Amino acid sequence: MRHALTYDDVALVPQFNNIPSRTEPSLESWLTKNLKIDIPILASNMDTVIGEELADILLEHGTVPIFHRFITMEEQANWVKRYKGKTFISCGIQKLDETRKLLDLGAAGVCIDVAHGHSDRMFAHIEELKKKHPDVDIIAGNVCTAMAYHDLVNAGADAVKVGVGPGAACSTRMVTGFGVPQFTAVSDCAKVADKLRVPLIADGGIRNSRDVVLALAAGASSVMVGKLFAMTKESASQKRPSKDCPSLMEAKFRGQASEDFQNDFYGGLKAKTVAEGIDFWGPVSGTAEALINRLLGGIRSGMTYGGARNIKELQRKAEFVQVSNAYIGESRPRPE
Repeated sequence: MRHALTYDDVALVPQFNNIPSRTEPSLESWLTKNLKIDIPILASNMDTVIGEELADILLEHGTVPIFHRFITMEEQANWVKRYKGKTFISCGIQKLDETRKLLDLGAAGVCIDVAHGHSDRMFAHIEELKKKHPDVDIIAGNVCTAMAYHDLVNAGADAVKVGVGPGAACSTRMVTGFGVPQFTAVSDCAKVADKLRVPLIADGGIRNSRDVVLALAAGASSVMVGKLFAMTKESASQKRPSKDCPSLMEAKFRGQASEDFQNDFYGGLKAKTVAEGIDFWGPVSGTAEALINRLLGGIRSGMTYGGARNIKELQRKAEFVQVSNAYIGESRPRPE
């Protein structure tokens, strides 16, 4: 039995720094092996996260919105037409013809989104999409092992989403017992990604800029953020006045495998299945612009501590140490 770690189990060791300003490091990275983005931040393709208002903000910052698939074909087509060539769509491993039609309308690429993406059906779906659309970028996931990453790339994936169970609204690990702690999942897959040169997206478990820096340093090319974006004013989440303080607003966040979502989208859980996610309300944190700036500011600061002018240099110089729970307590501000 080997040891595996979460983000809270590790810290980065500061490196020699010859960078005069935190504004100097480049945040450019690769979303797929063919597509570069200006910042390494993505919003989760979930129905309580991504919508047109948030998509516009993401595009302004030079990253790519990935729309979710839990709306009608007509609504998805409208998104594709409005953002022609600028956004990705999402699909499962069914409705192949519908996905092809959306790609024909001008989607920049597609994210094949499956809870357990290491499967023969996933391989077949990637191969079928590539037959008719060989030049379209495919993001495939989710997986949490180096072998799974390798197999998806061999099947034709242009980027791979890594993360099984770390999301704030996900209960897969508690229900099934399966999943790899996210830091280890990212670092294991990154060892293969470095050789195959196909980007990996760290998906889930992000609570602050610290987690983003750790994920990037561990080898992720970009980081997908769900709950933090869901709690912004511009997210697609349902909003309501807070019960405790009506002058403040709350936002709803839910996993796509939650009972709440399954009831809305599928009319209830399927026979012999159980929910693998939850739904909850939380305070609206502010604007998406403020969130992005906060995350990017943390990344820039982290890169100077890592003596890195770009993300690749951050990864090359990264030196990790394992820490105890006391490290987190020692690291937090203690005003009293």
